[in-house]
Amino acid sequence: MNSSWLQKAIRYINKDTSEQNESPKLIVVVRILVLSMLFYIIINSIIYISILNNIGIAILLVSFLVFLGVFFLSYRVRTIGVVFTLSLCMAAWILVNIVYFGWNVGVQHFIIVLLILGFFSGYSQYTFKFFTAAVLCCFRIYLYFLCDSREPYISLPPSMNNTLQIINTIMIFWCISVIAYVFSKDSQALEGKLIDYNNQLQDQANTDALTGLYNRRKAMQYLEQILTPSNSTFTSICICDIDFFKKVNDNYGHDVGDIVLQNLADIMTTTLDKNILAARWGGEEFLLVFPGYNGDEAYNKLETLRSNIKSLQFKAKEQTFSITMTFGLAEYDFNSDIDTIIKEADEKLYMGKENGRDQIVF
Repeated sequence: MNSSWLQKAIRYINKDTSEQNESPKLIVVVRILVLSMLFYIIINSIIYISILNNIGIAILLVSFLVFLGVFFLSYRVRTIGVVFTLSLCMAAWILVNIVYFGWNVGVQHFIIVLLILGFFSGYSQYTFKFFTAAVLCCFRIYLYFLCDSREPYISLPPSMNNTLQIINTIMIFWCISVIAYVFSKDSQALEGKLIDYNNQLQDQANTDALTGLYNRRKAMQYLEQILTPSNSTFTSICICDIDFFKKVNDNYGHDVGDIVLQNLADIMTTTLDKNILAARWGGEEFLLVFPGYNGDEAYNKLETLRSNIKSLQFKAKEQTFSITMTFGLAEYDFNSDIDTIIKEADEKLYMGKENGRDQIVF
């Protein structure tokens, strides 16, 4: 029963106005603020009803009825009109309370709520927003000098002033939190989506679409990071190529060729250590970077990889076939540039091609 009542109340607060093309978030914020003010007036009435005269009681009653009217008005007029009406009502309410109860109760700080609401009330209306801020600033200064020049109609005891200060502070923080939460929620969600999308774009820019390995661009960036004069650790570079890959495409089709490339990428990922970078260099060529491995250590890793690749079996057109790869391995000498070390590995690859393939040349 309580849950059903609460859901109906939430739906009623979220109900759109009769006007189209208006911000649903803004009207929800306005209604929550008005309902908060109604609750706030009730709490204040309970606190100092015993010391109020007829004028004070009338102020509370009229304030309650005015804000209640603004709430129902939000279902019948344009949102911006409701915001303007609420702002005028709150400004008048602040002025009356300051004159009647004095500066120490702290209602002047509700001007901050009006300021924040004004800045979230429209899109691209910057001149009007800063004009509103200037008006509210002048209004607060006016209230200060008004209170400085006259005594309030009712002097509240210090204990009650302190109580009202606490209630007003809680109320103001609540109102500001409502405005900030509602209007920042979507922007934060959108920002999160943009970050995720940018990360996806970055991954796509660095990844070969077919194999899922890094592409040539990312491999070059990685080499530029690790092959620096300040790097004193071993690094080995390997360029490898599928032997007679053109025959695979010619005999079985490019779809089967793509499957071969994908399987090679998988076996490279599973066979090699995680810190070894594997990238598709182009076509049937791959680049392997071994950070922290000298040539002999990299050679041993490649020998295991070569053997695993050779044991792969593929089926196409009711035939079974296997492939081999040739590897050209070079160890970084701490002096050469990136192009030189890649060229050295590439030359060794072609040496292996000319000498029978299915081998590692170091």
